[in-house]
Amino acid sequence: MKKIIVSLFLITGLFTQVCNADESKVVLPSETGIVESIKYEDAEGLNQGEETTKQAVTVRVLTGDFKGTERIIDNMLTGNPAYDINLSKGDKVVLHVEPVSDTVSTADDVDFFIADIKRDNQIYIFTGIFFILLLLTGKKKGLTSIISIISTITLVFFMLMPMILSGFCPIASAVLTGILSTLITIYLVGGFNSKSSSAVIGTAISLIFAGGLSMLAIYFAHLTGFAGEEPMFLYTARPDLSFTGILSASMIIGALGALMDTAVSIASTVNEIYETDKTLSIKQLFKSGMNVGRDIIGTMSNTLILVYLGSSLPLVLLSSNIDMNKFFNLNQVATEILSALTGSIAILICVPITAIIAAILIKQSKEKIEFKF
Repeated sequence: MKKIIVSLFLITGLFTQVCNADESKVVLPSETGIVESIKYEDAEGLNQGEETTKQAVTVRVLTGDFKGTERIIDNMLTGNPAYDINLSKGDKVVLHVEPVSDTVSTADDVDFFIADIKRDNQIYIFTGIFFILLLLTGKKKGLTSIISIISTITLVFFMLMPMILSGFCPIASAVLTGILSTLITIYLVGGFNSKSSSAVIGTAISLIFAGGLSMLAIYFAHLTGFAGEEPMFLYTARPDLSFTGILSASMIIGALGALMDTAVSIASTVNEIYETDKTLSIKQLFKSGMNVGRDIIGTMSNTLILVYLGSSLPLVLLSSNIDMNKFFNLNQVATEILSALTGSIAILICVPITAIIAAILIKQSKEKIEFKF
């Protein structure tokens, strides 16, 4: 039954994305190419700045309908590392393909542009190392963890994204996606029992609380949702979207992992204590869960804040060159701080909620159904 439910969720997400595709817009797939040679040419008179260097890059296409063809593509180096694509002979690149006419039959009917250096092979290698170590360390639990990771990523790309792009409320979409991810992850790893149910309920309630709290933070702090370049690019393509809602959704998804970890740890502890001494009352089990929760609070909140600090380290370093009053009131800085605090407050709420739910469910459950893979 569980596999059927999970499959339905995934199929529904995929169907939603396919149905919302813009059929009227023909987009040629990107291709892979390899740099055969590079020739530096004079960039004077191009009005690109004094540091501009022009590379005439000969690229051989390796994939697609134009495989084997060669093109000379201009690559401008402006001296800005944020935008320059520094190439060397032998580098593999991703080619953006644009048609120059309504009919595309030969390589002359399209223009090629260098989008970026091809990096997916390195991503595959590191992903493989992660999965192999996860299997070696976790055995069967490692396998279920891999399945839950893939399920969560699938939900984000094939459910959350299509829902937001289709005009659904980003906050409700993020909460729903988070709850489905929680159901799949916790029941898959922990099995069908009162312990897992306690963690699921505790995480779900905390997610809803985090959603409400993020809305309050955005409203009262007057956050715009434009805390970086990505929202600006998205606004150019989709100005109809709610960017404050998307910011709230990012806060919810960002806190999801820590909330699940906290809820599972507390529910597991309460379950183990009850298995050791079944004479303990609900109140005693709740106190035990809270004692463990107090130890978890410090490390989990610290972890969440460090994640945001690590991802915003250049922004932190910028504080040395700017007035502190101005720094803390910058939209991007306030967004990062409030995102970290929203997740941390949600963890604080998750502890007592999960502890009381686990104490009640585990104590009152007369039969535990263990589902093992």
